[in-house]
This record gives sequence, C-alpha cells and structure tokens, in this order.
Amino acid sequence: MIQDIAPAHLNNHYDPAKIADENSIILVFSDKKNLLGRLDSATKEISFPRLKDFKTIEKEKLTYLFSIDDEDFFLLLNDSENKDFLNSSEVSSYDFYNLRDFRSIYYYPQTYVYASFTAYQLAEWYMVTKFCGKCGAENEHSKKERAMICPKCGNIIYPRINPAVIIGVIDKEANKLLVTRYKVGYGHNALVAGFTEIGETLEETVSREVMEEAGIHVTNIRYYKSQPWGIASDILVGFFCEVTGSREITMDNNELKFASWLSPQEIELQPLEYSLTNEMMKVFKEGDVH
Repeated sequence: MIQDIAPAHLNNHYDPAKIADENSIILVFSDKKNLLGRLDSATKEISFPRLKDFKTIEKEKLTYLFSIDDEDFFLLLNDSENKDFLNSSEVSSYDFYNLRDFRSIYYYPQTYVYASFTAYQLAEWYMVTKFCGKCGAENEHSKKERAMICPKCGNIIYPRINPAVIIGVIDKEANKLLVTRYKVGYGHNALVAGFTEIGETLEETVSREVMEEAGIHVTNIRYYKSQPWGIASDILVGFFCEVTGSREITMDNNELKFASWLSPQEIELQPLEYSLTNEMMKVFKEGDVH
C-alpha cells in the first residue's frame, strides 16, 4: 500500500522549533490538489524543490511537516501572503502535477508519493483553519503540538481525520466477493465503502453501508487492516464479512455504476498496489482471507 515505505520511516512528530536547511524539501500545493515539482517522463522519477533552489524564500513562512529518514519536508502555504514569491521566476521553473495521477502511474521514489499524500492533508488543514470558526479571529500555530489556537477565544483545532470503512463482502458458499465501481471518479474495481457517521461504531458503519449500497445483510464482521489516505484526510479501516440471507444485490444507483458477485478468477485488480481496497481484493483472489 502507499504507506508501505519500509525500510524508510515517516517521523510525524511535531517540532515547532525545526528550521529548514538548504537541503530541506519545500512542498507547495495549488488549490486543485496539484503539487509543485519536476517529473521525468522517461524514468517516472519525481523531484521536489529544496530550500537551496529558492534564493528569496523567507524561512519564517515555512511550516515543518514531517521527515522521512533524513529528509525534512516543509510546507509553503499557497496564500495571499506568499503571492509575490509564488509568481516569481524561481517557482515558474517548476510545474504542478495532479496528485490523482499518482494512482494511475507509478512514480518513484514511493516515499515521495506517500509524502505528497500526507503533506496534502496537512496543507489543506492549515488553509481551512487560518481563522477561528467560533469568533473569526486569525489563528496561531501552537508552540507545543500540531494544532491551531485562537488567541482571542482560546479555541484549539487539531488536524481533521475522517474515519471510513472499506468492506470485503464474501459469499462463502459460492466463493465470490462483492465488487463495485463508483458512479463517478475512480474508474477501476472497488469495494463497498463509506464514512462513519456520528454516533455509530465502525462495525455499524459496515452493516449500514453494505445495506445502503447493495441491499444485503452481513455477519461475522472482522477487522483486516487500516490505511491513512491523506488526499481525502481519511483513515481507511478495512473489514471482511459474510453475506447472510438473500444474495440478491439492490445497487444504489446514486453511488455506483456496477455491483456484482465475482469469483477470484473474475476479479481484475487495480493498476497500482497503493490502496487498501486493492490489497483486500488481492487477498481474496489469492485465497488468503481468514
């Protein structure tokens, strides 16, 4: 999956005193989930600007995000305060690349792809929490933790993480998996999925989403694995379960364009091995579901 970067290691400990040096990686996002960098079309290698590549950047405008091994990643917010720099020739020598393209073609190194998704989650959070939602005052960065604090009313805002479930529904008698495709967006095979709502457990989310999207009941709900998915600020939680009662699918036409029971031989995996969804389809296809 996208976070499987071992032996490299993500260190997401917040360090407000961290100062960028000349080799620090500087990440800049557009308002359309595009990331500043360079992409070699032949090798599929992506590179990011470093502080030494920008001669006029102001260090105090950089926000430390995290490190991967010995590489530090800093964020430059794409806002009005940095407008002049972002329109300068230093930035125009690079291009913006859409993060969603990373799901259709392998880019290297994978640590940079993972860093891009994770950094986007933080970049979006910083942008939408610039002002206090209670009193409207401009927030400040906490000096001790990853949080935005309102100096006027004291409201504290932490990074948003949206819980969502990925569900592998199995018909054990027929040895088939319920496979779907979304009505809009990602065009490859997927599984039933959805966000956890207020007041429900993850297991209750599984039952509700399967009923809403496919019209069937499930039993023996069990945890498989989780995955951070920064491009949507999600923590994806994977579950396997079995259909109980009728196998007839009543598809939600507002969410899906395809839903069917498929045998292991019939399942076509996604083109890349980045997602929890794809791994769950793969372990069923290979007979490794327990």
